[in-house]
Amino acid sequence: MHGTNAPGNFSLWWGLVYVFVWLGCNGKQVVGSEVLLCSFIFYLSFFLFSCSHWIFLGQTFQVTSQEATKLSLAFSRPPLPSAENCRKLSEDVQNAILAVATVYYWLPKGQGTTLRKMVRDATTEVVEGMIQLTDTILNAPVESLSQEQLISTGGVWEACEQVSNLPRDNQAAVVSAMTSCLGVVKDAVEEMEHALVEGQDPYGDIMEDEELGFRGNRDTYWSEADRQLLSSCMGLMKASKACLKKVLAAVKAHGKADSPEHIAQLDDLADIANEISPSVDELALSMYPPVNPLAVRLNDKPCMSTIRGRLGAVSKWCCGSQHEQSQELYTGSTLTLLCLQVLLPLALASTFPVNFAVLQLFGK
Repeated sequence: MHGTNAPGNFSLWWGLVYVFVWLGCNGKQVVGSEVLLCSFIFYLSFFLFSCSHWIFLGQTFQVTSQEATKLSLAFSRPPLPSAENCRKLSEDVQNAILAVATVYYWLPKGQGTTLRKMVRDATTEVVEGMIQLTDTILNAPVESLSQEQLISTGGVWEACEQVSNLPRDNQAAVVSAMTSCLGVVKDAVEEMEHALVEGQDPYGDIMEDEELGFRGNRDTYWSEADRQLLSSCMGLMKASKACLKKVLAAVKAHGKADSPEHIAQLDDLADIANEISPSVDELALSMYPPVNPLAVRLNDKPCMSTIRGRLGAVSKWCCGSQHEQSQELYTGSTLTLLCLQVLLPLALASTFPVNFAVLQLFGK
């Protein structure tokens, strides 16, 4: 182990290895298992019930960031920490990770699946960042602070800072998730629009081969039949974009996370958005030459199914709620009606051949 952080005192090196092994074996299980950490819940119960959950989550992320800094500095230059100090560093890192995971599990499931997933992803990123940092330290030269160690430490800092950007309720979480999905769909639509405007060669921005010269392969061009098929596909992609845009606006204006029913409705809308965006992306990829009409139509089916079939269940629920006269403007039924006023006409329009008049009306 010459040239690495392997001190002469074996117990010192073992302490750091123990942290790495513990994180590797238990780190992902900490956020991938529903087994509560009883000892830490007992230790932290007073704080959890006397402080805001989000304040305490921010505190645990901040402590983890500080422990990453301490660990990195301790092994940045000689002399290396003593065996006792190394043991203390190991315990502090473990406690910080367990505290972060405990606060994640303290977030009630009833707050919303989308919200919990975002907090879970942030927690997982912190754990994985600490694993990478520990691995880097174990294999880094002792003489100086390596570039890899600096990058790994910064990665933990960045992951811990994300807590300030986490949504505080399921409505904000769904808005964030749908905004991300809409961004993917917008990029796919803009990419295909740009390719169509460029002319017959969608690969025109790719440099010519130095040896073969001009790219004369006809498979890199769209035929007239291809373009007719692309027009229908572009109509469907724009319809999907319009759907997401309208639903997102409705969620921002009328979505609420004040009851289990409303929270579940928001999660359903997030699921729909998560189905649309990858389908549109796959459809866009299948449209590049050489175009396989069968593949394009197969990739079209998930978009069609999502817009038409997936919303059928929501439509049925909506019809059953129309007779509840006590519902206010911000109830789930009104939110769903606002969405369906746009989604259902778009769904009917998004068939071959595309009804461009309807798409233009709702796509503005």
